[in-house]
Amino acid sequence: CCRVGRKRVVATGVFDLLHPGHIHFLRAARELGDELVVIIANDATVRRMKREPVVPAAIRAEMVAALKSVDHAVVGREGDMLGIIVEEIRPHIIALGHDQELFEPKALEAKLAERGHVAKVVRLPKLEHGLAGTRKIVARILRIFGQE
Repeated sequence: CCRVGRKRVVATGVFDLLHPGHIHFLRAARELGDELVVIIANDATVRRMKREPVVPAAIRAEMVAALKSVDHAVVGREGDMLGIIVEEIRPHIIALGHDQELFEPKALEAKLAERGHVAKVVRLPKLEHGLAGTRKIVARILRIFGQE
């Protein structure tokens, strides 16, 4: 998936309904290096952590891979969420979205170091936009079409 000698950035997320917040996040992540690899949460993980995904993981990965700022998109593994990062992608930088609270940057850096991988973890800023969240989009759709 990845080219040797380039500063590789990893970003992760669900990316269920692509929206301006996703585009902002992925552009900002891409600016941190030469190559952006995006790990798409698999359907079981989305169900466990959030809700039933609207769009299946393979299709979410295809959509994200089509974005100009993204070099590669892969569906994450079930279980060991750091395995794909440490064993396969080996990024120099991991970009966290403003709302990705599973890890704090320093704690994630320490977990990676325990597994023999050194990477800088950066939390990116929030985009202030009315449609910068899947739940906001769904709520708007329900308001608009729930009245028909």
